[in-house]
Order: sequence, then structure tokens, then C-alpha cells
Amino acid sequence: MTDRSFKTNILVTGGAGYVGSVVAEGLLSRGYRVTVVDNLQQGHREAVLPGVELIVGDIRDEAFIDNVFGRYDIDAVVHMAADSIVERSMADPRECFINNVGGGMNLLNGMLKHGVPDIVFSSSAAVYGEPRGIPIDEDHPCDPVNTYGDSKYMFERILSRYGMAYGIKHASLRYFNAAGASDRLGEDHRPETHLIPNVLQSAIDRARVTVYGNDYPTDDGSCIRDYVHVGDIAQAHVLTLEKLGDLSGRAYNLGSGKGCSVLGVIEAARRITGVDIPIDIAPRRAGDPAILVASCELAKKEIGWGPEFDRIDDIIESAWRWKREHPAGYGD
Repeated sequence: MTDRSFKTNILVTGGAGYVGSVVAEGLLSRGYRVTVVDNLQQGHREAVLPGVELIVGDIRDEAFIDNVFGRYDIDAVVHMAADSIVERSMADPRECFINNVGGGMNLLNGMLKHGVPDIVFSSSAAVYGEPRGIPIDEDHPCDPVNTYGDSKYMFERILSRYGMAYGIKHASLRYFNAAGASDRLGEDHRPETHLIPNVLQSAIDRARVTVYGNDYPTDDGSCIRDYVHVGDIAQAHVLTLEKLGDLSGRAYNLGSGKGCSVLGVIEAARRITGVDIPIDIAPRRAGDPAILVASCELAKKEIGWGPEFDRIDDIIESAWRWKREHPAGYGD
């Protein structure tokens, strides 16, 4: 998909959510028409920008998906919709698989029925499981340790089979921790499970932040994780869509290649906010690896993508700016 005049109307599932809304923003800025499907369980109407068509509904509803493809002139799909809370996926794997695998299959079957040939899938580095080497590259074995990672890897395999059997062009993008904000769109999960927004909320509330483990084999004893700015993730999805003809069937990591420790994130937040955010040290959580950092060398080579926000301070500063401008999130 190198000619944007050929593919003009992009369906973004989950496009009212955190990453999906910024992907929709990126597509809009490139001159595409954008149609968003979202059930608004985790997304927000206010995150859908003017000029983007919002259709409220659920991809688990086969008749709904058929109606969307039947009524709207969809040229390609960016699939962001998912149940993404790991703890919930472990407590209720049935719902996770129904949402992430069953809903995805409804989407693919609707594409087949209505002749939509292209899809970019927002996957996850959770497909890799426990790291066997750092940084993690695309040749690392996929061995998920939680239901969420299982569901993402299952759908990647389904995409592969649909590609071989029916000619669906597809690519999957794997990343760990989306962070930061664009000028207009930011992170507002309920409940919020991500470190950076919780640390910034603690700066506002003067609340304590719990750090799980300070005895890992890292420089400061806390876990190291890979944080990628949400705008960089959005750019990767747009670039992949535009080059899909050359990339079909591939999976790509999106990462910084270096990562930042939990205590490093808190220290950066202290610098940005000017608040001496207090912490409590708690025991390690079961299953938390010491370091999770993804290599993005293949994405740089084949997609032409690399993170523009390569400093944790810049990522946190963008999130803090949006947080101060939207203290109640999207307020819905």
C-alpha cells in the first residue's frame, strides 16, 4: 500500500482507546479518511477527533461487523481493539480469547466477505514470554506466559493462515509499553495499570508509589522496561500500512533498544513535575522479568521507522503536559 490515493478509507478498531486514537490522528494527518469502531468499554468519545467517523459497536458481534463493511467503503484495517489487562486475562481467559481471538476472526471474515485485502495488527511483545536474551529481536521464540500474550500470538498465527489461504496482506507490530501523549490525545484508562500515568497521578495527589522489587540484577535494583512514545507507535502503524505490499507476513518489534528502570521513571517524573514523589518498596511480583527491552533494528531497516522520542524525560514531559491540561482525563 504505497499509493495513498488507492487506499483512502481506513477502519481503525479500538480507535477511541489510548493508542488507537493516536493512530487515527496519525492517519488523519496523512490525508486518509478514518472510520473508528469502538465499544467504548475502554475508549472515550472525546478521544475521537473531528473528521473521524465513530461507529459504536463490538467486533465480537458478527452482524455488526458485517454491517460496518457493508455500509462503509473500507479499504484497509488497522486492528487495535483488544482486552489488554494482563491480570484480567489470567482471571478470565475465556473473555480474553472471545475478545481478542473471536473478535479478530469476525473482523477477518468480514474483510474476506467484503473484499478488504489489507490489515495491520497491533500485537504485543508479550508474545515472547520470558526473555532468553536482551534486547529481544524478532527471532526470539514466542512462548507467552499469560493469556493476553497467548491471544495476541494466536491471532498472529491466524493472520498467517488467512494470508496463505486467502491472500490477506498483513503485518504485526509488537511493543511493550506505550507511553506519553500527543498534543491532543493522552492516556486515560479506568482502572489505570500503567506506571507512568500512575506516577504522574501520584505527583498530583502527593500519594506514594509502590515499587515492586529493588533487588533485581540491574543498576538500581528495579525492573527495566521498554517505553515507546505513543506517537512513535502510531507512526509505525501508518508507515507499515503504506508499505504493506512489501512487508506482508512479517512481524516487527517497536522499541527503544535500551529501556528505563522503574526507579529511573520515578526520578524522571520528579524532574519533570518538580514533586519529590515518595515511594514504598514491596516484594517482587511473581513473573516479573528483570529486563524487557525490544530491538527495533528490523523495523528501522524494513519499515524505515525509528523512535523520535528516545529520551524518557521527553516521553514523560508529553504525558505530564496532557495530564495537567486534562486532570480528569476525558471526563466521561
